[in-house]
Amino acid sequence: MESMTTLEAAEKWHISKRRVERLCSEKRIDGAERVGKTWRIPKDAPKPEDGRATPFNRSADMPVRPFVKWAGGKSQILEEIRRKYPAGLGQTVSKYAEPFVGGGAVLFDVLGRYDLKEVYVSDVNRELVATYCAIRDHAAELIETLQTFEGEYVPAVDERRKELYYANRDRFNFLKASGSADVELAALFIFLNRTCFNGLYRVNSQGAYNVPQGRYKKPSIFDGPNVMAVSEKLQVAEIVCADFRDSRDFIDEKTFAYFDPPYRPLTSTASFTSYAEGRFGDEEQAALAGFIDEMSQRGAHIVASNSDPKNADEQDDFFDKLYSRHNITRISASRAINSVGGSRGKISELLICND
Repeated sequence: MESMTTLEAAEKWHISKRRVERLCSEKRIDGAERVGKTWRIPKDAPKPEDGRATPFNRSADMPVRPFVKWAGGKSQILEEIRRKYPAGLGQTVSKYAEPFVGGGAVLFDVLGRYDLKEVYVSDVNRELVATYCAIRDHAAELIETLQTFEGEYVPAVDERRKELYYANRDRFNFLKASGSADVELAALFIFLNRTCFNGLYRVNSQGAYNVPQGRYKKPSIFDGPNVMAVSEKLQVAEIVCADFRDSRDFIDEKTFAYFDPPYRPLTSTASFTSYAEGRFGDEEQAALAGFIDEMSQRGAHIVASNSDPKNADEQDDFFDKLYSRHNITRISASRAINSVGGSRGKISELLICND
């Protein structure tokens, strides 16, 4: 009888290798046999039914929050953004698009407050998008994998934590390089985000995630009820790895679209360009402004965020000229203000609105 490895079974059934190994140890896969340190599974073995029930219950009115920490996240200025939501959201404005989703603070605020018919979510970070998809489609399995990571990491002493962190980072980079988008990759993405230095996502010139371990006494790896709440809200969403221009076919006069691109750096030393392989320079900022003009002409309701160049140079009118057709509001935010670690302060940011 022909057999397959746990990795082959994982790829065939679209679940993680770790989950297959657990199913084997629980004798839930017909004909699976342990040979030395590995499992052999009949090639015609059916995928076991997922009879698990999540231990995480949630209240129907529980708020939905971002599941990762994210550089430039919008949680602290959410109230200001909320004031720009269009009238009729959830009624005549029945669609929502967020082409630079990142941590999703605005997305989850909108989904938690309004019933929408269609939602479009995208980002150029392939692993982030895979994580959103895993939460939408495989929340229970993702939670189980995160529980395993948390159970290994949190009680461990410092040296063991260090070993686990860098082993998991290596595993993540292996899966990333192989093009995987499974639950294991998503769980590793969340684990690394919650245990790395400052919650950064940064890749080197070869595309490998290279953020060092953070020093947290009691890291919170995941919030089970929130993951389930996020999964429930994302059921309505189309989630894709795509350039912002790919949202063109979705956005129309019934759409509220929020754009939060990589911020234009205030100084030459403040640029952070390795969030994904690629760069979002002034040409791309101008292309986005042109796209927003185009979507505005369709009747879409637009809000966009960006840095305010006037923090560094009062004469810098880059965005004032670029978005001269729209309303620009300067709001206060607490951000890192230079390249010195830990240096933070109140600076102004831009909210650009076409209504």
